[in-house]
Amino acid sequence: MFTITVRDHVMVAHSFRGEVFGPAQKLHGATFVVDASFRRAELDADNIVVDIGLATTQLGEVLADLNYRNLDDEPAFAGINTSTEFLAKVIADQLADRVHAGALGEGAHGLAGITVTLHESHVAWAAYEREL
Repeated sequence: MFTITVRDHVMVAHSFRGEVFGPAQKLHGATFVVDASFRRAELDADNIVVDIGLATTQLGEVLADLNYRNLDDEPAFAGINTSTEFLAKVIADQLADRVHAGALGEGAHGLAGITVTLHESHVAWAAYEREL
């Protein structure tokens, strides 16, 4: 399996409900380093997994919709704990929608899957992997 990964970051504010979250139940900020990995079994006709420039642009556009937002105020996340794991899935699903719409080029239709990893810090991260 071949893989390429592009990286960006996003800054959000949010709070959580539930004792398991301790002090994170209060409004707090988070800066995530975001890696989006695209994979396929065979390289395309150009001998690439996907156009890195298009992948970088599309990741940036997905993250722009979240950046500098208080997720508690976003209707799409009403009543949801926007955990790192949950946000990884949201980003992966939006990238998958863009692949299917052709935003990453025709060659991207041969992709097998996407993995999105959100790094909370140098010692903690979460990821979501999905098929295409």
